[in-house]
Amino acid sequence: MSAYVVSPQARQDLIEIAEYVADVDLDAAFRLRDRLFAAFALLAARPGLGHVRDDLAPSRLRVRFWPVGRYLVIYRQAGAAIQIVRVLSAYRDIAALLTPEPG
Repeated sequence: MSAYVVSPQARQDLIEIAEYVADVDLDAAFRLRDRLFAAFALLAARPGLGHVRDDLAPSRLRVRFWPVGRYLVIYRQAGAAIQIVRVLSAYRDIAALLTPEPG
């Protein structure tokens, strides 16, 4: 396996992260982007990497967590590829962001 798909939510996360970091240091934003996409490729090549965190995500989501600096790449296996579900700061309330709203 060596392919990955970025979910719409993860795309939005990446945009927000890039804008936030670029406000302080544009070069740092590009370096972070490169590190994140390198992590996506690594996870696609070795989809068992990372940790299952039942305390942060319902087990039915079947997601794994991989740290990249202060960010967490949250992904799951999706057929022949992996799906990048979210990319979130580890300082955020991950459990709340991954739990769907009732109704």
